[in-house]
Amino acid sequence: MNSVCFTGHRIIPGTAEIGEKLSGVLEKWICIRGITDFYAGGAVGWDTLAANTVIGLRKKYPRIKLHLVLPCSNEEQTAKWTEPQRREFYRILRLADSVEYISDRYYKGCMKERNIRLVEHADTCCFCYWDPGAFSSGTGQTVRLAKKKQLTIVNFRE
Repeated sequence: MNSVCFTGHRIIPGTAEIGEKLSGVLEKWICIRGITDFYAGGAVGWDTLAANTVIGLRKKYPRIKLHLVLPCSNEEQTAKWTEPQRREFYRILRLADSVEYISDRYYKGCMKERNIRLVEHADTCCFCYWDPGAFSSGTGQTVRLAKKKQLTIVNFRE
């Protein structure tokens, strides 16, 4: 068992502090539990923070891999993003070890399918930034799927 997934909200207050905490926790999971594969959904916010954390840790642990699972084409996913968010997305895309697309175009439900696929790939843990009050959110859905699969849930919002 060596894979985990990420899910979380788009807005992360205190991003720098949470990023440091995430880096420390992931490093422990890499060293103690042998985690090598990290799956992220490519969204703004938590997904971006998680992907950048894995990319940073690869300098020290070159065996770890970042895998992106994207809901639709890059153009459609980033259509409403700011230019800096798009640049960051394409930088992460270039640095990812693999990219899987749910669909080549956006459709109602492609985000849900992406979330299902993230959980399917994970066999150990779901690292999230989730407000349990946001039960019907995509993050809430993904956490519920991960719990059903009996993955460990590590919530950085708590």
